[in-house]
Amino acid sequence: MGYAQELQRSMSRFSNFAISFSIICILSGGINSFAQAISSIGGAGAGIGWIVGCIISGMFALSMAQIASAFPTAGGLYHWASILGNRFTGWLTAWLNLLGLITVLGAINIGTAFFFQGTFGSWVGMDTSAGHIVAFVALITVIQALFNHLGIKVTTFLTDISGYIIFATTAVLVLACLYFAPAIDISRLWTFTNYSGDAGGGVFPQSDSMGYLFLLCLLLPVYTITGYDASAHTSEETKGAALSVPQGIVSAVLWSSLVGWIMICAITLAIPDMAVAAKQGWGMFFGTMDAILPAGLKNIVYFLIFITQLLCGLATVTSASRMLFAFSRDDGMPVGSKALSTVSPKYRTPVTAIWTAAILEIIYVFAAQFVSIGGTNLYTIVVNSTLVFLFLSFTIPLVLAMFAYGTAKWPNPGPWAMSGGLYKLVTFLSVVGMAVIFYIAIQPPNDKVLWIVIGFVVLAAILWFAVEKNRFQGPPIGDEIAKRKAIIAAAERAVGETGGAH
Repeated sequence: MGYAQELQRSMSRFSNFAISFSIICILSGGINSFAQAISSIGGAGAGIGWIVGCIISGMFALSMAQIASAFPTAGGLYHWASILGNRFTGWLTAWLNLLGLITVLGAINIGTAFFFQGTFGSWVGMDTSAGHIVAFVALITVIQALFNHLGIKVTTFLTDISGYIIFATTAVLVLACLYFAPAIDISRLWTFTNYSGDAGGGVFPQSDSMGYLFLLCLLLPVYTITGYDASAHTSEETKGAALSVPQGIVSAVLWSSLVGWIMICAITLAIPDMAVAAKQGWGMFFGTMDAILPAGLKNIVYFLIFITQLLCGLATVTSASRMLFAFSRDDGMPVGSKALSTVSPKYRTPVTAIWTAAILEIIYVFAAQFVSIGGTNLYTIVVNSTLVFLFLSFTIPLVLAMFAYGTAKWPNPGPWAMSGGLYKLVTFLSVVGMAVIFYIAIQPPNDKVLWIVIGFVVLAAILWFAVEKNRFQGPPIGDEIAKRKAIIAAAERAVGETGGAH
């Protein structure tokens, strides 16, 4: 495909699955955003809402897997949109995905900081002030970037462990919730109760429409079950990528959806009083654990959840840096592309891209904690903007692929493939899902998200026509691939790679 094998291809099929499973991390989004299920429609948000939201994410995953099998390169989404569309669609997808990855890394690490403060903060004198949160995020981001710097083998070792810890911790949490629950009322899982407004701790504004509130409860599973594009971003570091990557994407979403549903349901069944918990709003998970679990067991569970959240951030640094690296080697960044696309001969990682992604995330977190717009904290606004940017970056190449499938741009599927008709149906359902996601992401209290998205689109259009249209060439295609053979060979020798180009 016109690129040197500079990154080290050492990831196994399980490791490719584990990196997406670690980023999805049901113990991060599933717990930190748990209130969105209950403070909308009550227990049915967990029992029914989670399933519906995971089906939406599942459609994206299946459609993405089909393309990943045919085009297994780092920065997958960007390449897909370029190859199956044109330079502009590739460039726009890259920026949407980069923006989504940097901000979601910030959201994950901010969530980890608040989780640590709520569980162990008193032990180290940490409070919820912006200064403490930013300092904590900066510290853990530097650690996450350092492990990424040291090589993909170190990263995959940690994310492999993370996969096992997520399974084990979730099992302990589920069993503890069910064992210590004051009573088990299974009907909660399909009971709709309006907990909007003050009754739900102000998580969502007051509304009398249960249909509308049901759509809002989908924010929990849709926000949690994302990040599986990491399997595509690490394609060039995965053995047998054409099969391992699509299987990693689909398996990560399937297992996260299933295990996450069991966990969300168990927490819901363990709540002593639904009305009291709903009124606790964002603090309802901690309130429930404080009410039912013995202190020693609770602290062990909290510690394990904290570790998985740290490793979730670590895997996201990997994903964001590979996207930045892939875009930069095609001179996609207006400045610094050469440095950002450089691979360390010693560690076989894009070290400049890794540390740049980390620094950008720290800058974003600083702004998110200290800046507010119209009285609303920037972080609250950006979390839902992130959701839109990420899923838009998924949708663009998926739609292009649906129309390119079977044409000269994409004549044959990869070794992992659905039938053409089923593939197109799944992709169409993904587009419908994107419409639902966009609608719920811009509802109050997140109505400023619409203006952020519009502002980004306008800015992107101006930059493209004023500068990038004449400067950015996109990934190599056609005769350009053959012309690059000497450059590819030199790049592979520089990092000690003896195999052929891909």
